[in-house]
Amino acid sequence: MRLFAAVMPPATAVAELRRAVRALAPDPSLRWTAEASWHFTLAFMGEVREELIPELHTRLARAAARTEAFPLRIHGSGHFGDTALWAGAAGDLDRMRLLAERADAAARRAGIPMEQHRRYTPHLTLARGSHGAHLRPHLDALAPFEGTPWQVDTLSLVRSNLPAHGIPGEQPRYEVVGAWPLAAA
Repeated sequence: MRLFAAVMPPATAVAELRRAVRALAPDPSLRWTAEASWHFTLAFMGEVREELIPELHTRLARAAARTEAFPLRIHGSGHFGDTALWAGAAGDLDRMRLLAERADAAARRAGIPMEQHRRYTPHLTLARGSHGAHLRPHLDALAPFEGTPWQVDTLSLVRSNLPAHGIPGEQPRYEVVGAWPLAAA
């Protein structure tokens, strides 16, 4: 099962971002992600063996219980090279980074081999393009975006169902398979 830990934005935050994204000029060089899949990945685990799932659940529950809820909002834009356009985050990013570190550690302790650790960059992927895609107009248009703050109070474990090969335009489907409350602030 292909898994990742995430913060899922509430419907109100998704609706605000949807309006901003729909106002952008059409760009056939980009593949836009479905808004139902918008999330902030905390720790990508990749393929996880079934026998590790119970221990992973236990450790993620512990990580959530040790982390206080925190304010967050979708904010601005950014990119990874010329292939990914994303919306950023603002709010208590220190606590969000701590939650990401704890989710990563929970996966490692559950026996899941994790990628080499990198500094966490909170982002919500909006579109992907091939090398040479023209992201600048979209970056500039989304740079002033300021979403309404909300309280992050849940750590989610999400299953990624990859698309079948050969179907044009099909995207991964994400399914929350576990959720744990954060500690009261």
